Amino acid sequence: MTIFSKIIKGDIPCYKVAEDDEFFAFLDIAPLQKGHTLVVPKREVDYFFDLSDEEIGRMQIFAKHVAVAIKKAIPCVKVGQAVLGLEVPHAHVHLVPMQSEKDLNFANKKLELSPEEMTAIAASIAAQF
Repeated sequence: MTIFSKIIKGDIPCYKVAEDDEFFAFLDIAPLQKGHTLVVPKREVDYFFDLSDEEIGRMQIFAKHVAVAIKKAIPCVKVGQAVLGLEVPHAHVHLVPMQSEKDLNFANKKLELSPEEMTAIAASIAAQF
């Protein structure tokens, strides 16, 4: 069972932003920017492109709704999306609020936000979802 499956199950706490029957969105604990969110399928699949075409389509629509909520809650020019998938063997996309393309560089230093800040950010995004 991956760390993401444990988060979805509730065994590990997270800053949940949104969920439906198939997908779950929560704040990245080492964010590039305030509001950096991960969207994962509830079904444990290692590689994003091992999802069916239909699942990828539904996941993208779910991620779009999360991105719209992020943009409403976090001042940014756009919300960028990245599919990496090497650090956790569970398909996921990163949604990152951006002022410029440099904000989506995963080599950048990660933010260190307090639990109170993370809770407030998650609540503000969830309220827009």
